[in-house]
Amino acid sequence: MKKVIILLLLVLPLMVTAQRVKRISNATDTPQPRNVIFIVGDGMGTAQVYSSIVAQGTRGSAFLRFPYSGFSRTYSYNRYTTDSGAGGSALMTGHKVENRHIAKGPDGTDYNSFLVDAKRFFGKAAGFVVTCSVLDATPASTYAHVTDRKLFDSISLQMAQCPFEVMIGGDKNHFLPENRKDGKAPLDTLMARGYDMVYSVMDMSQSRSRKICGLLTPDNPDKAMTRGRMLTLGALKAIETLNGYDNGFVLMIEGSQIDWACHDNDSLYLAAEMADFEDMLHAVLDFAQRDGQTLVVVTADHETGGLTLKNGSIADRYNCPSWSTGGHTGVMVPVFSYGPGANLFSGVMQNTDFYNKLMLLMGTKWN
Repeated sequence: MKKVIILLLLVLPLMVTAQRVKRISNATDTPQPRNVIFIVGDGMGTAQVYSSIVAQGTRGSAFLRFPYSGFSRTYSYNRYTTDSGAGGSALMTGHKVENRHIAKGPDGTDYNSFLVDAKRFFGKAAGFVVTCSVLDATPASTYAHVTDRKLFDSISLQMAQCPFEVMIGGDKNHFLPENRKDGKAPLDTLMARGYDMVYSVMDMSQSRSRKICGLLTPDNPDKAMTRGRMLTLGALKAIETLNGYDNGFVLMIEGSQIDWACHDNDSLYLAAEMADFEDMLHAVLDFAQRDGQTLVVVTADHETGGLTLKNGSIADRYNCPSWSTGGHTGVMVPVFSYGPGANLFSGVMQNTDFYNKLMLLMGTKWN
């Protein structure tokens, strides 16, 4: 009997692992996505999402259009509560790194993002659209490798050599030599590499180039209340441009200032950012629905503010929010998915799982 028990203890873990592999294998009886649109709501937890669902009312929240949902665990390599550098790096590269690091491991190893590797291995076009500086933590984690997220001079030089076809956000000033300690001009590098450099939403929308770098504001973009539809129009321009390439595309979109609103514990600011995020989600889902070959995945790098919805009114579309912190929290964040392969993004997962699942989907031909 003792030998039988010991044998079972040895065999059961192998059986469980085999069943997990089998479930993953069986879950992939779906067409391969041609395109991947990966969307990050920076600082967006379940309370932020539900507050937006309530506020959208009869128009219908875009979050309700996703057939699959789950949760992501957000802790970093060295902290229970991640920062955006480590959180973004885990999402993009599949590796947990130390807080403040951008796609660089504790031993100094540089980790590629799935956008870089999708170009490298599968010939995908790639790009990003954000409502912050193009050098901020989340966009930087798609192309840069540094030990501190605030090393903007180094990050901008790396972005100037980035292989992506579309890069849209704010912060033209960091690309001009007069604003830099090193006196270098990464803007000149980008122009020499053939990018159409655009500095306004109108110029971006009118561009017909196959390579666009949009530095749409001198510093960070304005809040949603005053910046217009920069996020939605940027997403649509990126999709239009990248969809012209033969092998499909990967696109990262970030609603960056959801996080800033929550750091400020500013409920009106948050409501405006979430409404802006919803507008973009509807536009992206409309494209994905028409296209039929696009996987859309939405998640967050972490939750910010410790938001609680103590009360509210469904009929009148308002929430009664309460905040527990001006910083980040360590709670799980939601995941939503739509399109080919969306079923792989349900359940509770690590923030490092997205890279592996996306590369699996893009690199595997389904029967």
